[in-house]
Order: sequence, then structure tokens, then C-alpha cells
Amino acid sequence: MTKIKRALISVSDKTGLATLALALQDMGVEILSTGGTSRFLKDHGIKVKEVSEFTGFAEILDGRVKTLHPKIHGGLLALRRNVDHQAQVKKHGLEYLDLAVVNLYPFEKTLNIPKVTKEEIIENIDIGGPAMLRSAAKNYQEVVVICDPRDYGSIITELQDSQGDISLATKEKLAGKVFTHTAAYDSIISNYFASQTSQAANLLPETLLLKLNKVQSLRYGENPHQQAALYQQSGVQRKEDLVNLEQLHGKELSFNNLLDLETAWNIVKDFGQEKVAVMVKHNNPCGVGKGDTLLEAYQRALSCDPVSAYGGVVATSFTIDEESAREMNRLFLELTMAPAYTAEALKILKEKKNLRLIELPLPKLPAPASDFKKISGGFLVQEKDIMRATAELKVVTKRPPSEAERQALIFAWIICKNVKSNAIVYASKNQTIGIGGGQTSRVDSSEIAVWKAQKHNLNTKGTVVASDAFFPFRDGVDAAAKAGATAIIQPGGSVRDEEVIQACNENNIAMVFTGIRHFKH
Repeated sequence: MTKIKRALISVSDKTGLATLALALQDMGVEILSTGGTSRFLKDHGIKVKEVSEFTGFAEILDGRVKTLHPKIHGGLLALRRNVDHQAQVKKHGLEYLDLAVVNLYPFEKTLNIPKVTKEEIIENIDIGGPAMLRSAAKNYQEVVVICDPRDYGSIITELQDSQGDISLATKEKLAGKVFTHTAAYDSIISNYFASQTSQAANLLPETLLLKLNKVQSLRYGENPHQQAALYQQSGVQRKEDLVNLEQLHGKELSFNNLLDLETAWNIVKDFGQEKVAVMVKHNNPCGVGKGDTLLEAYQRALSCDPVSAYGGVVATSFTIDEESAREMNRLFLELTMAPAYTAEALKILKEKKNLRLIELPLPKLPAPASDFKKISGGFLVQEKDIMRATAELKVVTKRPPSEAERQALIFAWIICKNVKSNAIVYASKNQTIGIGGGQTSRVDSSEIAVWKAQKHNLNTKGTVVASDAFFPFRDGVDAAAKAGATAIIQPGGSVRDEEVIQACNENNIAMVFTGIRHFKH
């Protein structure tokens, strides 16, 4: 047990500080402090000794050096029961510090200040704070260290219940939090300097440091026997990111809900400012539609696979209005997500108490980012696939696509990019007709897409086809021709490209190459 007699307080975040300091003062604890913290405490009627008075050395270099002193670190690191340490404490006139309350300069917040200067960023790299925290945490058996204001209440209670003592178990827990805190703090600084180099070096550095802040616990993971939580990657502050969603109504979000929303929102983002509705089930799109109104886009998306849409999620770039809300309420959905809802739409959708209603700002075009996939013992890291189809498509067949076919091809290509490989998408210029994905054979994916279209009374005749990777044989083209497709978009690059192109020419199918593959595993 540690009897608290002298405390050092130096914080940037002063949340709850007055309550803690008053409690310490009432227990007769001597309080040392620095700069702004000292002024804050004095303003709240708390007696404080300046650190400069304690060390006998003034703060210098505009406050860059104030606690980097042997009397501070000696008082934190000295082992009370070590006879040699006791003698050195006496010889050098040191005094024990029993409690350190320290949190750090707001480096991460500074990064997000509009038009912040590099000088301001650098000045918010804390030096003395991490040093004090680490010294106190290393000596946790002798010193209590607090870096998180959320711990103040429990510490006050324990001090009052134990007449000024703190248990070893509590001290050890607090020390662990300190090293997590300082490691995370340093990772943000490291990532900042990495960001000043090239984009590729920033996304794929030699050493990758991540700080993940827990946003919320989830009901469970992919299955009920798996625990799960949602974390936010520190330093990534985009309003349109899924982690910043606002839930307006319904049950709490599940692990699988968030995975499905990620796929749906990626498709919405890929369409930029175009008006779309996207339906996703089990992390695959089951229907996408465009239209002049949300109702039109939603009905087109739903028609592609209304059976799979049951229990799925809907994301859209439209504001959800009364008319579309009534239509959505006819189907069992897990959730809807949109940039906004009208008051009438919210009233209608809230009739279903469990329906999750999510609001998120309409995204800009996708920004460069890292994409992580976990494997046993490590991570695979890559640049996120944000490449979009453009008008620069290479026509490789005798017949070029018509303008209507070209629009449909680009539409299908965006969807195909977001379907599990092997992916085949049949589409018109404003809706998906059949989607096949996740198969070991590209022909199987094509046959599944056609079968689904026929199952839901959709006609594949006159559609276009998108393939996420090249056709290794002509059989994929023959399957498309049999289904009545008139144009195909694919990356190209197969050793049998000429054979595939010949199959298109034989069937009067226009084909374009993108030169880009979109595998999604």
C-alpha cells in the first residue's frame, strides 16, 4: 500500500481536475504543479507549490524544460525500501513523489485544427509529460500514476476508503494504462512524420504503428459465441467514414451490420455524386439502382434480388423521403443509411422499433487509405482499392459499344469491383440485373447471375456484363452471349485474349478492356 503524501500534477486536459485536487488537499496531500495547471488549481482555491520552487530551477526555453530535473525524476524513481537509494535521496536532497497526475499535450487535436502550422504541431509534441509518466509507471510499486481523468473518481473513493492508501493491484493497472497511453501517443507522432513523406511510404511504412480507440462494444461478433467491439483508427478524421455514423433509431448495431454497411457505403462512394440505392446482404451487393428519385432507384435495386434483400441493408445517396420510406417499410430490413431523412420518413420508419436508422454525410470521392486483412500472427496491408472506371476504355472488338452500352458498362464495373471474386455482374445503365460472385469458376458466377435474373423475372437480353478479372477462356463470353448480353467490360491481360475477343466478334458483342483488375477476397 502507498500512503499519498506528495503529488505532482501537470495536465493539459483539466477535466475533473479541481475535484481530484480538492480531495487530495482535504487529505493533507502536498501538491506540486507547473504553469497553466498551477494557475488553474490556484483559481480553484487549492494550495500549490510551483515545480520551479521545488527543484530550485526556473522553467526555461518557453516552458520546453520545466520537469526534466533530477529532483522530479529522482522523487519518482527512488525505491523507498532500497537502502542505497535512501542514502542517495538524503545526499542529494531529494524528496519522494507519491502520486503523479499527468496527461499530455493535445498533439492529435492539434493536427486537426484548420490551417494549423508546422510550428504549432511541433510545439505540441510533449517531452516532459511522457518522461514523468514513464518514470512513475516504472516505479508503480512505490508511486501512483494517473494519466486518464476518467480514473479520478475511483481513485478518490479508494483514497478515502483506505485513509490515503492505494492498493498494489490498482497501481499496477494504472501503470499499464500509462504505457498504453504513451505508446499510442508516440505512434500518432510517428505517423505524422511518416505522412510528410510520399503517399506510398505513408500507407506502407517499414514499421506500421496503429492507435485504435474503442468506440463501443458490440452485441457479439460474426456469431453469438464471439465477443466483438468497434474501434476507430486514430488520426483518421473524415466525417463520411462509417465509424462516425449517427444512429437515429433501432437496435444496437451488430458486427455483421457494420461489415455490410462498409460494402454498401463503398459502392455509394464509388458513384460520387450520382443518385443510387444499394442493397447488401452478407457483405455482397444483391441489387443496385439509379434513378431520378429514391423510390425509382430503390425499386430498381430491389428488383434485382428481392429474396436476398430480405433482412439486408440499404444505403443511398438520396435523402430518404416519405414515399420511399413507405416502400421500404413493406420489406424486413436490418437498417437503412442515408445522408438525411425527412421528418415524415423518420416517423414512418420508426414504426418498426428494431429497424436501425443510420445517418452519415454524403461522401466525397474515396480518399487514399490503407486496407487491412488479418492473418494468423500478422496483417496484410495494402492500399485501398479506390480506382474508378473512366471514359478511357480500350475497345478491342470490331464493334465499339454504343453510348448507352458504355454508360451501362461503367455502372456494372463499379458494382463488380465490390462483389466477392470471381465476380460477374449483368446490368443495364441504371440497375443490376444479375449478380454472381464468390465462386471458384468465373463461368459458375456468370451462370448464377443469369439464373438469379431469370428467377426474379428479369431479362438478361440486351444487358452488359462486367467481370472483375480477365476471362481465361472464351467460355465466359459464350455464356454471356447465350444470356443475350451485348457488351462486356473486363481488365484484359489473359494469354487467350485474342480467343476471347474472337468469341465476342462472332457474337457481335462489344468488348472494352480497363487494364485494371478488381479482385475482392
